[in-house]
Amino acid sequence: MVEAVNIDILSLLLVLTVAWIFGGVAERFGYPTMMGELFAGIVFGPPLLGLLHPSELLTVLAELGVFLLMVFVGMEVDLRELFRLGPQSLLIAFGAFVIPFGLGYGAGIALDVSVGAALFLGLAMAATSLATKSRILADLELLDTRIANVLLGGALASDVGVLVAFAGVDSYVTAGAFDATEIGLILGKALAFFVITLLLGYRFLPVAWHHIERQRERYGFVDRTTAFTFALLVSMLFAYLATLAELHMIIGGFMAGMFLRQADVEPDLYEHMHTVIYDLAMGLFAPVFFVTVGFDITFGVFSDSLGVLIALVAIAFLGKIVGSWLFSLPTSLTSREGLVVGFGMNGRGTVEIIIATVALEAGVIDTQMFSILVFIAIFTTALVPVTVTWGVRLLERADELVYVDAVSSD
Repeated sequence: MVEAVNIDILSLLLVLTVAWIFGGVAERFGYPTMMGELFAGIVFGPPLLGLLHPSELLTVLAELGVFLLMVFVGMEVDLRELFRLGPQSLLIAFGAFVIPFGLGYGAGIALDVSVGAALFLGLAMAATSLATKSRILADLELLDTRIANVLLGGALASDVGVLVAFAGVDSYVTAGAFDATEIGLILGKALAFFVITLLLGYRFLPVAWHHIERQRERYGFVDRTTAFTFALLVSMLFAYLATLAELHMIIGGFMAGMFLRQADVEPDLYEHMHTVIYDLAMGLFAPVFFVTVGFDITFGVFSDSLGVLIALVAIAFLGKIVGSWLFSLPTSLTSREGLVVGFGMNGRGTVEIIIATVALEAGVIDTQMFSILVFIAIFTTALVPVTVTWGVRLLERADELVYVDAVSSD
């Protein structure tokens, strides 16, 4: 027993160490930390060196990692800002979802996979990553440009749309077959989940937070740690409600994160809560998740399914760009601006990997398709800084890089 515990602790120590080192190297080269963590799992895990292996402890921590990660992603979504989004961002988000999803689903059917696998493939193609875009736009000093506003708004709407669609696909896959009654029942449970969480989020959470703040002012025994514990309990409650509705717990975590942000918490309490969740997710649990994702990668796709890999990478890359560009044409953006927005929307990052992991755990896709989807996430995310930088230079040469201040002063 003691020996098993020692092995688990050593395994966790090694996983966190390689995640920290490789994540730091990835950031040094301007890429998201998760790419370095994935690479560490591939190199030191079963795919290559075989020095690290899956364990029960790592599995539990990885599941906590993906849950806390989705709580944090939810906290990055401002629902009020989402409702204020201009038609440009919403239209582009729609195009960036529908075209890749349709192409991915069609590719799955052409590959003769199950309908459930084809739906997950479409979702993976449609996914995007708000966090990746924010970092890249900040690094390129483009946050005050029109394309940045449209891109971040579109990514925000796309993230929410993909996760709502994920709930529907998850419900369909849970039904196991096309049984109208069973699917209707499951979709009804999913709808009930969203109605209940909306009521809790809009009615219960603000009242609860105000009560906590009054107790803090009156008695002083409610500190920032207590507030964080309450936020964690709310997140777990939402996750439990999601599982009752036969949805994945990450949907509950995402919804909880959104409503925690909207609850008008006292700034110092919210800042502490946000910081602790970020540190727990990014500093401990999420690195375990991404390293262990690397354990399931198989390089057999390069020999057995190279043609499929190339075709799906091309569909993912072109589908997102063409979808964003086509739906930008009716807006006030120029054609070149629409193209650059498409370049930015193309990075899938965390969201696609989570979708692929859920599909693998549910037995909907095999390790070969899982590996292809992870490679697509890595490839498209790695290309975003390169393609966006090239696109911005194109806009500068055409004198079409519009700054927000310039627009407001006209």
